[in-house]
Amino acid sequence: MNQDYTLDISWGTIFKITAVFLGFYLLYQVRDILVLIFLASILSVLFDPVINFLQRRKIPRLISTFFVYVSIFGIFGLFIYYLSPVFISEIQKFNQLFPQYFEKLSPILRGMGMEAFENFETFTKAFQEWLLRASSSIFGVIISIFGGIFSALTIFALSVFISLEEKGIEQGLKVLLPKKYEADFLDLWERCQIKTVAWFGSRLLCCFFVGVLSYFTLWLFNVNYAFSLGLFAGMMEIIPIFGPILAGILITIIAGLDSWLKALFVLIAFTLIQQIEGTILTPILTKKLIGLPPVFVLIALMMGGKLWGILGAILAIPLAGIIYEFLKDFLEKKEEIQ
Repeated sequence: MNQDYTLDISWGTIFKITAVFLGFYLLYQVRDILVLIFLASILSVLFDPVINFLQRRKIPRLISTFFVYVSIFGIFGLFIYYLSPVFISEIQKFNQLFPQYFEKLSPILRGMGMEAFENFETFTKAFQEWLLRASSSIFGVIISIFGGIFSALTIFALSVFISLEEKGIEQGLKVLLPKKYEADFLDLWERCQIKTVAWFGSRLLCCFFVGVLSYFTLWLFNVNYAFSLGLFAGMMEIIPIFGPILAGILITIIAGLDSWLKALFVLIAFTLIQQIEGTILTPILTKKLIGLPPVFVLIALMMGGKLWGILGAILAIPLAGIIYEFLKDFLEKKEEIQ
């Protein structure tokens, strides 16, 4: 026997469905702004422990916030101002010596089947053709650069305003969380925030350690471009496993352009620096902190860089630390229940 079914949808249900679709549509339209706010929130997370520490010392939050931001970015600005001439000088020196390097490397590269390195004129012609092809998108590159600068300034400005609001992120989380999970979630948030900031700071110290020691090592062995290579080695330290390997290969090749014996000593010294950092410095700094798996850091760097550029790659690491701490806490509680 056939039965007829009638689907009765009230106007209230239609209104709710429409409101949900409209909400998702509005979020999609302002997605770029939401990304900027999200990155600004991550940046404020990195600075909040220091601001809270100063506030507990009876320093008003407004003064504490501006002191922290001005100090950090002021130091970064002075670093660029005083060291950029050295960097530019080494680039100019590289341009002058490039024909000599080409003569030394071209036989090896020709043996690898790279026709552009047949002679210096062929290489120059190939490079000019590449520049002509790249020039078609020069306006896109300029727009991208200025857009990136504007986005970075916007993120920094937003992060200042977020930091000015005491426990602003926590207040936002309270609105979204069910009441029964609020206390546990906020306690976990505070713990993972402190641990993640400490871990990120320890990685920066390791980068500084490797960069400075690499510079002095290269300077001691009279290797060209000691500052640029030391800076590169320090920056690559943030990338686990592959970063130090790439830095070591580049440094060894540059040193080998002068002398392969010098390259051997530089490689040994750089390996020793990495051993000190990996077996002594890192365990001391991260003894009670989050030990992010290298694959987790690599995924965060790639995803952050792909979605939001260099700044996104940097801020993706503390975000990965927060996510990792939440997952670890969830799995630990799940094991306790079982």
